[in-house]
Amino acid sequence: MYIAMNRFRVKSGCEEEFETIWKNRDRRLSEVPGFIEFKLLKGEEVKEGGDEDHALYASHTLWNSYDDFVAWTKSEAFKAAHKGAGDRKPIYLGSPHFEGFDILLTESK
Repeated sequence: MYIAMNRFRVKSGCEEEFETIWKNRDRRLSEVPGFIEFKLLKGEEVKEGGDEDHALYASHTLWNSYDDFVAWTKSEAFKAAHKGAGDRKPIYLGSPHFEGFDILLTESK
């Protein structure tokens, strides 16, 4: 299995807008073969002073395989889900930071 994550630094005061965007977004993931699960995570608030203050968020998707994830990124569903994403740059500090991981070990209760 494969985990794909994007980390976001959302400007302080823009957290509610960011969360609303994601709650109302048509992610279209369920249409794509190999998709298992999506989570939106909220982390800590970072106080760096002035315009650098932000909250940390991460989107987390679980896939059957790396190839399934890559197929998603090339799909029409991906293009539709990300349409207009660049219009929201003012709420972010920088671009999202992508991290991908192959799952080597899993433990469950």
